[in-house]
Amino acid sequence: MTACTVIGLGEAGATYASALVAAGHTVTGFDPVAPSTPAGVTRAATAAQACAGADIVLVLTGAGAARNVAQECLPVLRAGSCYADFTSSSPQVMQELGQLPGAALFADVAILGPVPTQGAKTPLMVSGPGSRAVAELLSPLGADVEIADGEPGAAMAHKLLRSVLMKGMASVVVEAVTAGRAAGLEDWIRGQVARQLAGDGQAVIDRFLTGTAKHALRRSQEMQDTANYLSDLGVPAEMTSASATALTRMAQETAPMAPALH
Repeated sequence: MTACTVIGLGEAGATYASALVAAGHTVTGFDPVAPSTPAGVTRAATAAQACAGADIVLVLTGAGAARNVAQECLPVLRAGSCYADFTSSSPQVMQELGQLPGAALFADVAILGPVPTQGAKTPLMVSGPGSRAVAELLSPLGADVEIADGEPGAAMAHKLLRSVLMKGMASVVVEAVTAGRAAGLEDWIRGQVARQLAGDGQAVIDRFLTGTAKHALRRSQEMQDTANYLSDLGVPAEMTSASATALTRMAQETAPMAPALH
């Protein structure tokens, strides 16, 4: 049985706290605003009190609170314990937190999926000296925990790179389907999206990398026309307009230089 502390008892924190209780661990929690406490969790009056005697601390607050929480909790943790920061702090902030004074092993934990739907089984990436402790605690709950090479910040760097794809792709799909609905062609555009997401992913990546730069000039004009069409439909076109801007930049970067005049 492991003495666990969960700082932040919002949706994600409560999910992990409940799963740890169900697995037989002792769980203490702290949250200054959460209206309820998960069953089986002992709620402390302060973050520092919640961490007293903990083997591992899971911090699931907003990123803005990460530094204050670390500064309050790290000094009270014993040698050999683990402090695992699950916040969405930047890689640089994670590096800085990992260098704060304290005897606990610091771990930077990146959540790689939606906790509300996947619960404690949500895939994780972790880096830093406390990585092994996080994996040993959460892998038995069903989580796929990947340990990234490098110091604290490495896991979050991977997550942010993934966000370029996942959040950007999600926004594009939402924009495309919204436009298709407005044009009376939602089923058709859904089929197009599904077709593009299936098949040989590496081949699609290579096609995007080579074709986008090669045809940037023509495609930039096409995306400008597309943005105008979405405007006519009354559909916001932020992603389409951003694509037009990016393609224009690529076209300018790849355009041959004019010969010097003598």
